[in-house]
Amino acid sequence: MNAQQATPAPYRGVRVFRAEDHHRFFGRDEESHEIRKLWQTQRLTVLYGASGIGKTSLIQAGVMPLRSPSRTDVLPLGQVSYGSAFPQAALPPHNPYVLALLMSWSPPVPPTRLAGLTIPAFLRARPVKRDAYGDPALTLVAVDQVEELFDGGRRNRLYRDWFFAQLAEALRADPGLRLLLSIRGDRLTGLLPYERELAGGPLERFPLEALSFDGALEAVNRPLQGTGRAFTGGSADLLVRDLVKIRARTSAVAERAGVEPVHLQVVCEAMWNALPPRATEITKSDVQLFADKALAHHYDREIREIAAERFDGDGRRLRTWLRLTFGDGAGGRQPVRHSSIKTAGIGRTVIALLVKRHLLRVDQRLGVSSYEPAYDRLLQPVKHGDEQHVDEPPARLGAEGLLHEAEDALREGDLLLAARLGEEALAGSEEHDLRLRAQIESLLGNVAHEHDDLDDAITHYSAAARSFETAGAVAAVGPLLTAIGRLRLAQGSPAKAVKELHAAMVRVPADLTIQTELAWALWHGGHPDAAVGVLNDVLDREGDNTDALLSRGQILAGMGQARAALRDLDRARPLRWPFAKVAHALALAQTDSMKEAQQEMVEALAESVDHHGPLLLYAARVEQLAGKTNSAVELAKQAIDAKTPKLPAHMAEDARRLVGAR
Repeated sequence: MNAQQATPAPYRGVRVFRAEDHHRFFGRDEESHEIRKLWQTQRLTVLYGASGIGKTSLIQAGVMPLRSPSRTDVLPLGQVSYGSAFPQAALPPHNPYVLALLMSWSPPVPPTRLAGLTIPAFLRARPVKRDAYGDPALTLVAVDQVEELFDGGRRNRLYRDWFFAQLAEALRADPGLRLLLSIRGDRLTGLLPYERELAGGPLERFPLEALSFDGALEAVNRPLQGTGRAFTGGSADLLVRDLVKIRARTSAVAERAGVEPVHLQVVCEAMWNALPPRATEITKSDVQLFADKALAHHYDREIREIAAERFDGDGRRLRTWLRLTFGDGAGGRQPVRHSSIKTAGIGRTVIALLVKRHLLRVDQRLGVSSYEPAYDRLLQPVKHGDEQHVDEPPARLGAEGLLHEAEDALREGDLLLAARLGEEALAGSEEHDLRLRAQIESLLGNVAHEHDDLDDAITHYSAAARSFETAGAVAAVGPLLTAIGRLRLAQGSPAKAVKELHAAMVRVPADLTIQTELAWALWHGGHPDAAVGVLNDVLDREGDNTDALLSRGQILAGMGQARAALRDLDRARPLRWPFAKVAHALALAQTDSMKEAQQEMVEALAESVDHHGPLLLYAARVEQLAGKTNSAVELAKQAIDAKTPKLPAHMAEDARRLVGAR
């Protein structure tokens, strides 16, 4: 049947369902309606479940299409991490989690404009949507993959605390704001300390389980309506029973194990594509022929792709690790506690990738997190004769696809993979595709920046700027020159930084972020009055520009203009950055509010994770004003030795005078 051949596949495959896929998203009707109800009636709703259970798809294709457009204002699904070719070094100090969320809510806005905003400020600036009666509509926001907030060390914890504090502030400020958080079940305990402040009272948690038998049956049958094909003779029931058995570790738990959504998507799409074009019936024989084979081929392909990315194509190495780690000795699989898993030869980033690609499930039972393979055949040794099939190279991505993969790797913190994929993308790109090559070079600049390789970052950003300039994309050149300017400043070359930032201003004269960076370059170069003049101009054009207020307040505090500094810094509250806090402390000390000044100074020193030269010198001056000479001298010595950032030359002279005054 030619009509059958032209019918698009009704199953989505291993991809997240989006709002436009609502017409083919089945099996979660009850959950969708329940979560919609909770989301609209509760200040905080927490959706949690195992990795790969379908939380993102449920929100986008199940819940969001059910909301009432006339009564609710729904923002795009929020994310807390991002990988991007936008030059990260161009951004002023910011909370990366907050920036990622605002970027997902407002994709067209340049990151430089969002980096200085808080979550409450962003939401306040949005137009108020009203219902048919003129009342403000409910604002519904959802944040996905919240587990990503709980990776990393002390700096990340500070950013995380601030992120949740901003969400709580936004919820308190707007009684019509409703928050839905989606998190992996094994990370739910990490969220508990923040829930009380977010909820402001009772909260609702909704556990998402595997597809029930009836839900899976609906997800198998309903997409076929109108395609001319149908499951017949109990074949759909057979398929679902087989998928339940695959997910269950033993027959004793098969009845309540449910169906893995990924398994259902893989098998159904593979069967649809494998059937003859004229076939109208899907029989039990088809199920028996295609189902397990489809999963085997899917996981073989996943193993090959991961091995190509991480182990130079050595798939046996990965399979051996899986078998030794999760095999139960009888051909089956067993869960392994998170705390007991052996990463030798594999590494945590590969385990995270196995979870992301749904080869491993991670779940929590009785308060204990554990990993488990999603499919028993992952643990089987490669049989003789299968080597060519298992180790055949995966299909190669084009340059644009490699760039997207590199962005994902950067988002996940895998810098080595991001660099390799970026270099492959650059090598595979066409010489005349200047915009794509510029994006790739900028991505590689971001990787170098994350590695603290400033020279390499400048080289890549410069190449990206030249390509964009040649392609006529002048607006894209400005952020790259800004990034180069900030890196020149970090290298201790303020004069070069001023030159780059002036060039950026010429190309993007309306970008006030660039002018704020120029002010800092002037300040580092020993021209604080000129820096204040630039910031005055910024604030004349945009009086509530938080970055400019913070910058001017910090500089004025160092110049001894305490009352003017306090006015700026108080307008820019809350003060989250350690340097802003110590500048406020210095201004307080200069106005004889010594007790409050020292308390804030100690707090700023405790929160600073870098050897920040100006911060240490400001702290030394607070101690000097308090009459604590020995402490002031020690802090001044630390300031002289600081590297990230170093003291500007004019401040270094002040520090040496303070040390010599003892």
